[in-house]
Amino acid sequence: MKIPKRLQPLVDDGLIDEVLMQLMSGKEAQVYVVRAGGEKRCAKVFKEAKQRSFKQAVQYQEGRKERNSRRARAMAKKTRYGQKEQEQAWLSAEVDALYRLNSAGVRVPQPHGFVDGVLLMEMITDAEGDVAPRLGDVTLTEEQALAYHAKVIQDVVRMLCAGLVHGDLSEFNVLVDADGPVIIDLPQAVDAAGNNSAAAMLERDVDNMRATFGRYAPALLDTHYAKEMWALYEAGKLHPDSRLTGHFEFDTRSADVDALMSVIDDAKEEEAERQARLRDDEDDAPY
Repeated sequence: MKIPKRLQPLVDDGLIDEVLMQLMSGKEAQVYVVRAGGEKRCAKVFKEAKQRSFKQAVQYQEGRKERNSRRARAMAKKTRYGQKEQEQAWLSAEVDALYRLNSAGVRVPQPHGFVDGVLLMEMITDAEGDVAPRLGDVTLTEEQALAYHAKVIQDVVRMLCAGLVHGDLSEFNVLVDADGPVIIDLPQAVDAAGNNSAAAMLERDVDNMRATFGRYAPALLDTHYAKEMWALYEAGKLHPDSRLTGHFEFDTRSADVDALMSVIDDAKEEEAERQARLRDDEDDAPY
């Protein structure tokens, strides 16, 4: 096929030997099957910001740390330079996540480099060497569903222990090869400790997996793995090989409304006193 413009520099530099076919075109990137070093690999070409329909939501970016103070200030002020650096940080997020999770033992495609907005990575294949199907496109037995769900939950635990939450995990972001599920698509991965929405995103990810596998193994529909793992994570007791039960004891105690209202009234009174002091200081200030 004709070599796409964004892949031509990688062909010229010998990083890609041949572009075989376009695999898919999504909201944030186009993915091609290429041959590199005698192997079939995937080349994920990220679209420019103005072409992407997936927005760089503040909810996903919260907690991502920028070590360079100049870049951080520019990104915060949204200068032209800052917007360019923010775009680069967004593009490199998936690469950073893949390397981190690959080292943590999570089943993700192995990355092979990132050049000019193009991510080269392992192509996940089925037993015949073709592109592996998405989880949503396969039919499972109850036994397979239970086994695959356990693998995904273990990988989510390892992700969390590595400090990340996928943030968009669904049946469309999991491939199934001969050894089971492989998690893909991580540009929106969030910092577990630094993002206030991390717990909610983790619960959404895990609940999506519960609903998907629960179609084949109904017993999974009564599990609460997200609540269990987040409670262990907050307590500092979650480990990469933690064995979860899927059970969680919910707090059924009634809220003490009177005590809560008392705290609110005290806060209002303190604020009123602070405002009064500020007005007195302004009245005493020399003109």
